[in-house]
Amino acid sequence: MKEITLKVPDTKLSFFMELVNQLGLEIKNDELVIPKKHQEIVLDRIQNTKEEDLLHWDDIKDDFDGI
Repeated sequence: MKEITLKVPDTKLSFFMELVNQLGLEIKNDELVIPKKHQEIVLDRIQNTKEEDLLHWDDIKDDFDGI
């Protein structure tokens, strides 16, 4: 079985999904879903970050070897 990736315009999505369903094709949804709990953790970290703890990118970027 072959796997393909398609980009479907928003205006044609409902038609396309109906066609896929009628043909009995398998749909794989690879959209990234970030759990609500993880979102809350990140937002909490952002709110509680102190300005003096931040590092300037120009000062540290050379410390990343090939990343």
